[in-house]
Amino acid sequence: MSERVPFPLQIVTAPKVAERFGDLHPPFDRQAAVPEANRCLYCFDAPCTIACPTHIDVPGFIKKIASGNLSGSARTILDANILGASCSRACPVEVLCEGACVMHRYNKQPIQIARLQRFAMDALYESGAPLPFEPGPETGLSVALIGAGPASLACAAELRRRGIRARLYDARPLPGGLNTYGVAEYKLPLVESLREIEMLSQLGVDFHFETRIDASGLAELQRKHDAVFLGIGLGAIHQLGVAGEELAGVTNALDLIAGYKSGSMTTIPERVVVVGAGNTAIDAAIAAVRLGAVDVHIVYRRGAEQMSAFTFEYEHAKNEGVKFLWHVQPTGICGDGVVAGIELTKLESTEDGSIVFQKGSEFVLDVDLIVLSIGQATHADFLSGSSSAFGKIQLERGRIVIDRATGQTSQSKFFAGGDCTNGGREVVDAVADGKRAGIGIAGWLGVQHVKV
Repeated sequence: MSERVPFPLQIVTAPKVAERFGDLHPPFDRQAAVPEANRCLYCFDAPCTIACPTHIDVPGFIKKIASGNLSGSARTILDANILGASCSRACPVEVLCEGACVMHRYNKQPIQIARLQRFAMDALYESGAPLPFEPGPETGLSVALIGAGPASLACAAELRRRGIRARLYDARPLPGGLNTYGVAEYKLPLVESLREIEMLSQLGVDFHFETRIDASGLAELQRKHDAVFLGIGLGAIHQLGVAGEELAGVTNALDLIAGYKSGSMTTIPERVVVVGAGNTAIDAAIAAVRLGAVDVHIVYRRGAEQMSAFTFEYEHAKNEGVKFLWHVQPTGICGDGVVAGIELTKLESTEDGSIVFQKGSEFVLDVDLIVLSIGQATHADFLSGSSSAFGKIQLERGRIVIDRATGQTSQSKFFAGGDCTNGGREVVDAVADGKRAGIGIAGWLGVQHVKV
């Protein structure tokens, strides 16, 4: 059997994309990292560690940077978060660790935790050192993990450290889930996601790509393995349900982001409208600007104060040249075979707080591309079907219900984590879910030891 090609070498980087999607936050060099690390107060009950969903020992890894122990710093990070490199780039640290930094109390800038974390992880990669953990003694037990996104990867790492075989199945040709296909390139480059997973593969994780698991396939995996982890993410982005939605020139934010990250999309039409105002919508709008669009609008049926995107993401989009239309709702898409405009109607609030169409306020915005980003559907319905194999898995509004401490579902052999359980949160939340589930599965199987 031929040896597997390393994940980062399986992609071809598009020069135009690399040029237009430079780092949002450039990396530290040693001259910048050490003084920044020395600003840290190394708090005993560090609020930054508490604010991190994976509870990285932030003062611990920063102190090691200050003392020159970069390998020890990286190990501290990875011990808590096996995807510490991607999280250092993709995490909304402004509302997590850095947002909790005690420096805020003294009206000082918070410690730049994310850039320090990235500095330590980049140093590990550049040193050529292996992952600082080894698989535990083989137990003969095995777990099937459905999906190869952050939750499954974190779960697999915990299992392998305890000597439990981990076999991941994913419908796509590369691992990483949204880290690889759905996070803006200026935050987390495709090659960086894959470089991190390549290192994780040193634990002996088995990958099976371009393999879609349906209900019958899941039942088969249940029979073959000692436990099953569901890291199936979310489904398709919601549709508007208006006339003209089938026209060429209507796409969705995740397809747009995956398109330019993979190099299959290097240009974009001049006039773009993004429908929705979440963080993914912001990412898509900024991508449109960087791909060459000259007129990019985000349209949202509520106001700026109700948008789900973080404030710093909103400010970033405005700085990139994205325009916002508030209190408008798409009511149709016009064009002859291809999109030419989007029909919008202004909205107003009534006395009881409901939102209604404003009479006579209809207008058309000329556009060449419409990008939908109005939330994703769930796709876990098949888990609650009539199959006796896993018909007991409880769902709530399409989400898999789990014990948050262990990731265990209502069917004891099944565990779950990530977006399919929380409706879509941050990468670090998925990692935390997967980590808890890996430990939970091992405990349920009677395996506790972790090789230090």
